[in-house]
Amino acid sequence: MQKDREHNPLFFLTERLEFPSLENANSEGLLAVGGDLSPERLLLAYQSGIFPWFNEDSLILWWSPDPRMILFPEKIKISKSMRKVLNSGRFQLTKNTCFEEVLHQCATVKRANQQGTWITNDMVSAYTELHKRGYAKSYEVWEKGTLVGGLYGVDLGHVFCGESMFSIVDNASKFAFIHLAQELASKNYNLIDCQLHTNHLESLGAEEMPRSQFINFLQGKN
Repeated sequence: MQKDREHNPLFFLTERLEFPSLENANSEGLLAVGGDLSPERLLLAYQSGIFPWFNEDSLILWWSPDPRMILFPEKIKISKSMRKVLNSGRFQLTKNTCFEEVLHQCATVKRANQQGTWITNDMVSAYTELHKRGYAKSYEVWEKGTLVGGLYGVDLGHVFCGESMFSIVDNASKFAFIHLAQELASKNYNLIDCQLHTNHLESLGAEEMPRSQFINFLQGKN
């Protein structure tokens, strides 16, 4: 009889640097509660297929959804209209020039059907430290000298774990994401971890994958 994951007991993390088996995640992907956002714990989480996602007034929540939304970099979909944008010279791309500003914009730019943000002050501090250590990276999109879009994530060297994107003008975040995918494809990265399904990501070529298969890619077994 298959275990009902919806009613799995929640694991409360301590100061010990560990996570429970991914099989203990409930049907929504929630795996554990508590712990901290130290660089060591965050890196262990991403290397294990786990990521934090919680609100300002919540305990730290750790997730590992099944299925997982991923993008094979070489499968990025570029529409005809977007190809025109890419070739127009309208936008300029930089990397890691204003990481904290990208985080700030991801946290504050309003999105449809979304209230508030999960990028708390503690999250900003934690990912800024990861950035200083060379793991968290940002892609910035500029128009006439103004930052108009971008994204950030955690780079594991063979998998890029995307965290958030923002756009102040149309197509700016798509511009960043397409350039990210093209660069990772040229470097033979296994995949981009997109975490959860959205129609926007699907339109760009992302697809759902069983968590077990995702972990194989994460561990370099594919």
